[in-house]
Amino acid sequence: MVGTKLQVTHRTVFEYAAPVSNSVNTLHLEPRTFPFQRTISSTIRILPPTRMRRFSDLFQNITHHFEMFKPHLRLEVDSRLKVHNLPLLISDRGMEATSRDVNDPSTRERTWQYLQDSHLVSHQAEIWRTAVDLTHGVDTLHRQAMIIMQWIHENFRYSPGATVANTRLAEAFALRAGVCQDFTHVMLGLCRSVGLPARYASGYLYNGSSDLLIGAQASHAWCEVYLPHAGWIGYDPTNNMLADERYVKVAVGRDYDDVAPVKGVYSGTAHCIMKVDVVVEKAEY
Repeated sequence: MVGTKLQVTHRTVFEYAAPVSNSVNTLHLEPRTFPFQRTISSTIRILPPTRMRRFSDLFQNITHHFEMFKPHLRLEVDSRLKVHNLPLLISDRGMEATSRDVNDPSTRERTWQYLQDSHLVSHQAEIWRTAVDLTHGVDTLHRQAMIIMQWIHENFRYSPGATVANTRLAEAFALRAGVCQDFTHVMLGLCRSVGLPARYASGYLYNGSSDLLIGAQASHAWCEVYLPHAGWIGYDPTNNMLADERYVKVAVGRDYDDVAPVKGVYSGTAHCIMKVDVVVEKAEY
């Protein structure tokens, strides 16, 4: 069968300086089936063992929720998944789509929420001016997205530690530095400023033996732009490339807040060490 099978192991461990309790957590670790990507299997294990509730959120992401009220010194979340990806194909009509196509009432209804402000991505005058300058005279939505993606890749420095998980768009834009999450937030802001529906995609990236891609063997993020007649297409400003069959998409939303792999609160000490290990590799057919 044509395509690529990839498997991902993602382990997150929290170690606390003193027992904590009343832990309430939400997970986005199991991918639903998307165009070009079919989920073969997915398992999630929690230690200490507890019961999980599985449901679809507002964006149709598969979501898990669990609570742990008893005192514990360690929490481990272990996810294993396997997907079958097909080669990325964008139809000619999708490649040629313009703002007139995206302004169709049915398209506007489907994409409206991805043109609005979100918690971490808000409209900014400077970002709007930059987006207008970059896309002036460019007709097709695909070409506009490519230009914006390339500009971010060339003008922003990949710098782990320069930002944190809740860094907002304006700060990352001013720093001209950050990680894939920040690059994606900047692209979301630029795209939305000129009427390109754009959403945040979270997942993983496979780095083959001959690839030198940034963000592999870790959680990764990229931007998806809606192209009429083609659907949601991924653009990765961190690596300046389309999200092809090397990408494993897990969840989508307005920004990182909607799709964080592990998100929660607890009662107890603030002294916590978090360790995250991710392995992405080809699976056997």
